[in-house]
Amino acid sequence: MTTSYLIGQKLIDSIQNSAYSRDLIGYKGTPPQVTWPNQAKIAVQFVLNYEEGGENHVEHGDQGSEQFLSELVGAMSFNAKHMSMDSMYEYGSRAGFWRIHQEFQQRKLPITIFGVGMALARNPYVVEAIKAGGYDVVSHGQRWLHYQNIDLATERQHMHQAISVLEALFGQAPIGWYTGRDSPNTRQLLAEFPQIEYDCDYYGDDLPFWTMLSNAQGIHRPHLVIPYSLDTNDMKFSSAAGFNKADDFYQYLKDAFDVLYREGDSAPKMLSIGMHCRLLGRPGRFKALQRFLDYIQSHEQVWICRRGDIARHWQLNHPAV
Repeated sequence: MTTSYLIGQKLIDSIQNSAYSRDLIGYKGTPPQVTWPNQAKIAVQFVLNYEEGGENHVEHGDQGSEQFLSELVGAMSFNAKHMSMDSMYEYGSRAGFWRIHQEFQQRKLPITIFGVGMALARNPYVVEAIKAGGYDVVSHGQRWLHYQNIDLATERQHMHQAISVLEALFGQAPIGWYTGRDSPNTRQLLAEFPQIEYDCDYYGDDLPFWTMLSNAQGIHRPHLVIPYSLDTNDMKFSSAAGFNKADDFYQYLKDAFDVLYREGDSAPKMLSIGMHCRLLGRPGRFKALQRFLDYIQSHEQVWICRRGDIARHWQLNHPAV
């Protein structure tokens, strides 16, 4: 053996034997054999993010206006009301939500709502529509903020508020969680909230998986992660290198579906579609959603479901060991 080989092997041993917070291995190329209901080749799950009224805003006590996910790519934050930003967010609650909601109702298809507590509390009409639609609601936090540098106590307080608000609005506590702009503390904080059975703050797999929640208080329990997606997501309409027209979005969704549907002959997966009221709710983008719904409804072996349905299926058929 050469000196170089021995040095390399020592480095490999050091890397493989050291503690590491990330899981880069997952299912090791052999995912569990999933059997979705009705022998579906793919589970397709639509998420509608409801954030309008919970974003950064001086009237919410924030230092400046929102900068993220609007028609203004690279928007500045003002220490005052940003009238253009306000109106673009208001489009989501005034028009976009209803356009998307009515489409799914006409087709009798389910949605999962990623609901910001403060935002939903400001719009009882949207809350009633969600109830009437039979959608499930995942907590999207009390505020739609970036938590990377927010202190632990504040993030914990916002989690408690978010769960409490959704329970008061819908008569039951949410079982799912998605911060979106989470922190290194987010998932471990969930250990303190037994209502939460799964979270979606993960983009690294095509299937759910189990992890273990542990915290300083000695709480240890299995926890389900149901991955979300930022690529099959209308948020890319608001990025400089994203989608520019409905055809681009439709084609990308179709291609993702086609690949997973074919893989479903032997290894069924899930596909998550992310929607925002103020983005996909605009007429020029909405056509992509209609075309994609037409396309997947032309296939027989598709399970269009809610996140809660996936959670229940996984808990029953692939329990934590």
